[in-house]
Amino acid sequence: EVQLVESGGGLVQTGGSLTLSCALSGSAGDDQTIGWFRQTPGQEPEGISCISGGHVTKSYAKSVKGRFTISRDSAKNMVYLKMTDLKPEDTAVYYCAVPSFISNLGGSLTCNGIHYGGQGTQVTVSS
Repeated sequence: EVQLVESGGGLVQTGGSLTLSCALSGSAGDDQTIGWFRQTPGQEPEGISCISGGHVTKSYAKSVKGRFTISRDSAKNMVYLKMTDLKPEDTAVYYCAVPSFISNLGGSLTCNGIHYGGQGTQVTVSS
């Protein structure tokens, strides 16, 4: 089983940037698709980005496309989420996770649900 540990959250002003890190261990290999999800109190987790095994395909939710960038460092067994132009509505607990549903057809990657993830890292964007 993959173990995942997030870090890098914090408090930032509107328009600011943060980079979240996800350290993978256990049975995680470069072929494992990893997603970033976020959750606010009382809401279901929202899938915001995922990266396929082998770094080939990435996907983004409409709410973050153009502002967030997912990447992977296989040598370090790390997955990153660079977040720019942050908005108050980006405030949430962010999780990296192995998605419960993965579809990668014709270069279109879809990741839904959290199969298992880390403990989360809080991102707060002040207005």
